[in-house]
Amino acid sequence: MASTTPIATAILSYGMSGEVFHAPLLEAHPGFALQAIVQRRARTAQRRYPQVRIAGSVAEVLQDSAVELVIVNTPNATHAEFVTAALEAGKHVVVEKPFTVTSGEAGQLIALAQKHQRMLTVFQNRRWDGDFLTLQQIVNSRAVGTVVELEAHYDRFRNYIEANTWKEESGPGTGILYNLGSHMLDQVTTLFGMPRAVDARLGIQRPGGRVEDFYDIRLQYDGHQAIVKSSYLVREGGPRYSVHGTEGSYIKYGLDPQEQALKDGKTPGSAGWGVEDAGQWGKLNTTLQGLHITGQVETQPGNYLQFYHGVYNAIREGKEPPVLPQESLEGIKLIEACYESNRLRQAVRLS
Repeated sequence: MASTTPIATAILSYGMSGEVFHAPLLEAHPGFALQAIVQRRARTAQRRYPQVRIAGSVAEVLQDSAVELVIVNTPNATHAEFVTAALEAGKHVVVEKPFTVTSGEAGQLIALAQKHQRMLTVFQNRRWDGDFLTLQQIVNSRAVGTVVELEAHYDRFRNYIEANTWKEESGPGTGILYNLGSHMLDQVTTLFGMPRAVDARLGIQRPGGRVEDFYDIRLQYDGHQAIVKSSYLVREGGPRYSVHGTEGSYIKYGLDPQEQALKDGKTPGSAGWGVEDAGQWGKLNTTLQGLHITGQVETQPGNYLQFYHGVYNAIREGKEPPVLPQESLEGIKLIEACYESNRLRQAVRLS
């Protein structure tokens, strides 16, 4: 019989992802007990979670036999190192996106998790955005007919170089493609699988920038294409998603409300959680069974807690994790292909 004991969990960093996403989601889910948070200097975690032990090092957490699950949300270039250490210490692992910097590292971690019979999954939380769940249903139900083109944007306006952050420093795993692109490419491959070819352009648009802050990527499939674009210099954004098919189109503006709700301190899963304002609902213009239909489509509620529900079921009931690590390995291969395409200034075929 599967254990119903809450899963003792440790978070390896209390930066943005730990403070805004992982800690609140874990606290809100009855299947988890937040046991430790690694925070070396500031004590903001202690003030927010006084019942949780604040550890001074990753090693301290990994030596704790009571900890079953470790959240690896450290800088991207350290993911492989800390996931390896956690798996070898017998822990289950959730690793923040991007999975790793290289596909070689990702493959080694998958093999190590299989060797130690530990669960390994990647926090691709944008699969549970309400707008993406709605888009997925639009595509899968053929509401616009056969899809010929999807265009997706994930833009921000940040016309300055943020100080004292590894994300703005040139190095392995930094830049907008690993940051926002890992979400967008995961959404596209969740919808359509891996493309047959990719044509990508990356660049630095902000004066003084040291890492890519712009990309324009075209993923080529048999019969359709997906375009994903991001920039840190978009003050007036266009549609989040535009999907066109043989029968019609679906256009969606705005961002899923969950991240802002988490930043505002709202409790995940509370009344109205993940529900989008009607003014942000997407518009469908299509023909269904001979009838011309046009109007708004209510956005499905988003729910990041579903990710951790899947983690709980994987650990306690032996089910598949919510994001298969092999899927995230394919995502890293796609990122590598984007860099190769940009270097060659031409499309690159994927095997």
